[in-house]
Amino acid sequence: MELTYEKNGDYLIPNLMPDNEPEEPLTKYGLMRKNYLKEHRRGIYSGLLMEGRLKAHCLEIQKQAEERMDFLTEQMAKAEGVDEALKASDQMKWVAKMNAIRHSAEETVLTELVYSL
Repeated sequence: MELTYEKNGDYLIPNLMPDNEPEEPLTKYGLMRKNYLKEHRRGIYSGLLMEGRLKAHCLEIQKQAEERMDFLTEQMAKAEGVDEALKASDQMKWVAKMNAIRHSAEETVLTELVYSL
């Protein structure tokens, strides 16, 4: 590891450049993971932050959580018989069932991915 220095008065200041972080923005699950680590797992948060891997880690969790949400929602809707026919015949019932399914799927995703180690 080579360091370059910049002279500032009588002092030599190292030219430290952070690693390039991914450009993709954090969304709901990525931000929730970041906040969880910051508030409840400070050691892991600090380690990832110092290594420059925090955002990449949060993006990975975000991607996994979104994929898992889609899979679970589709699987649970199929198991409960929530389909386009129900949507066409009784929209309010379809909305109520889909909201319950999304809530259950999100609870699972949060437990398995976002709030775990």
